[in-house]
Amino acid sequence: IASSDLEDLCFHINAKISSIKKCILLRNIGEDELRKAVLHKIGNEVILMHELLNKMETEVKQQEKLKDLLKEIEKTAERDQNEAQHLNEHIPPYLPKPTQSCITVTTGKLEEQTKAVEPECAKKPAKETKLIKEAALITTEEFESVPAYMKGRLTYDQINAVVQELNKATVAKYKILYQPLKTMSIPVRTLYDRFMEEETKDTRGQFFIVEADIKEFTQLKLDKRFHSILNILRHCQRVREVRGSGLIRYVIC
Repeated sequence: IASSDLEDLCFHINAKISSIKKCILLRNIGEDELRKAVLHKIGNEVILMHELLNKMETEVKQQEKLKDLLKEIEKTAERDQNEAQHLNEHIPPYLPKPTQSCITVTTGKLEEQTKAVEPECAKKPAKETKLIKEAALITTEEFESVPAYMKGRLTYDQINAVVQELNKATVAKYKILYQPLKTMSIPVRTLYDRFMEEETKDTRGQFFIVEADIKEFTQLKLDKRFHSILNILRHCQRVREVRGSGLIRYVIC
């Protein structure tokens, strides 16, 4: 046997002998009544240390999960920010632009037909601003909230096109109502008289039109689709109906 192998064998045997001696010593110590309490205390502390290590391991795992969750939230926030930036830079052209709910028309004061003709040197009546209320366009959120049975195959653009035509008829009607009587032609005066006859106590101070106004001032067809759109506009509180004397008055909300 080589000397190196013999030395390794001796070292191994000596290590085993040392381990046996330690075991015998520990067994003797364990049988010693004076040291049992100390050994019991050490055993309890080892158990507590083991439990503490388990808790630390659990906490480390939870922190790792939290770290992964925060990374996912960060990625989601970055993605949402990029999408918002893209939408801000590519706003669809068909979305309604902010508009005033009213337009202004400057006219002279309304004059009664029976008013006496003033002298040429008399001062002209002061100009005053008249407001004509218009219905706001339907927003995409409102369009999405309309029940499917009510929308059918109607599109967002078709509904807002009708809103614009109703506003067109309203503006045309009230421009005539705000026009001085002496400047009216016979056809315009006929329209004016009809407008006044259609007024009721329920529409006083309100802006409204009837189907005759829609036919007079727009190219809309008063068909089934038109009335379906009117139902949507009532649902979205753009118009409301006032009935009476065989007429349906569409009041601008």
